[in-house]
Amino acid sequence: MKVLVINCGSSSLKYQLRDMDDESVLASGVVERIGEPMGRITHTELPEADEAEKHAEERPIPDHVEAMRLMVEKLLARAVSSLDEIDAIGHRVVQGGESFSHPELVDDRVVETIRANIPLAPVHSSNTTGIVEARKIFGDTPNVVVFDTDFHLTMPDYAFMYPLPLSFYKDLKVRKYGFHGTSHKYVSRKAAQYLGKDPSEVNLITIHLGNGCSMDAVKAGKCVDTTMGLTPLAGLMMGTRCGDIDPAILPFLAKHASMTLDEIDAAMNFRSGLLGISGTGDMRDVHAARAGGDDNARLAFEMFAYRVKKFIGSFLAVLGTVNALVFTAGIGENDADVRAEACKGLEPLGIRIDPVKNAKRASGIREIQADGGPVKILIVPTNEELEIARSTVAIVRQNA
Repeated sequence: MKVLVINCGSSSLKYQLRDMDDESVLASGVVERIGEPMGRITHTELPEADEAEKHAEERPIPDHVEAMRLMVEKLLARAVSSLDEIDAIGHRVVQGGESFSHPELVDDRVVETIRANIPLAPVHSSNTTGIVEARKIFGDTPNVVVFDTDFHLTMPDYAFMYPLPLSFYKDLKVRKYGFHGTSHKYVSRKAAQYLGKDPSEVNLITIHLGNGCSMDAVKAGKCVDTTMGLTPLAGLMMGTRCGDIDPAILPFLAKHASMTLDEIDAAMNFRSGLLGISGTGDMRDVHAARAGGDDNARLAFEMFAYRVKKFIGSFLAVLGTVNALVFTAGIGENDADVRAEACKGLEPLGIRIDPVKNAKRASGIREIQADGGPVKILIVPTNEELEIARSTVAIVRQNA
């Protein structure tokens, strides 16, 4: 069974074609800078094989409709001889609201419900475009939607509600939703498998650190709290996003800096975080500047790690007992300095990182806690595309 996974972002489209008989990747690609004067598409055949072939080209890509057309063109060049070879399509959808608690087979009702949830995540309205265009291009091929939010719908009401007037929730559905759920679900299950336990037998703190960052408290295999909120802006400091701040800063800026709500929103989402403090949103550049004595880079790094540490402590209190911390995503999997700084000082709580194990680069799941440490510290590579593909297969077979 061949499954095409599509992830439409605000200005990008990522795709991956998998043969689910052995879960191998046949082709993958990314269309970037959609809507800008010059876009770029990078396509790779057999990305996991020694004979992988990568091709890139730049050209104007005005919208996601054109991006979808380019994706199809690249797939037909070699990966498949006909679109009929693709048996199902899985879509990542950022916001499912309270409407969807699990992946769904796409029909008109599902599309309209996703559209109704767009005000909760307007930046990601392109998710809907990808679904609509796929239904046009691939005809009767089943489409499945997998939601970033569904893993977090197991949170109790006292965790997901905000202490605002209750009417805000009842009328507008203002609550904590959480995001990166596909990643948190995947790595929590992989961690449980690695520990030789059923997911229902483990408590984990999953730490997804990339350009976007979030953490989950996972109790007996289910999410009971998360750092992101109504939107992906809340929680940890990120590449360009501020994370948690005093909400009174917004009216303060409106009054004293004469900023509109749209300007404040743009500043918090696109000019804050690592970028706002150090001048770069890439942690690798932060490290390079920090090594050169840049004090702003030093500050950005320490702020970033400090906020991870604070939420580790918070989630330890929520869970009571923890089997493992699970680091994942680009920074979480590859940045030993961030992991070390985030765990520093937590030894009395059973979190003891081994500097040698932490510094070693290796593939796959690995442990980096000190010998005898009561809480395991794991690095678990995430694979959101595989999780979406597996969910797609399950839903298609369930509805066959």
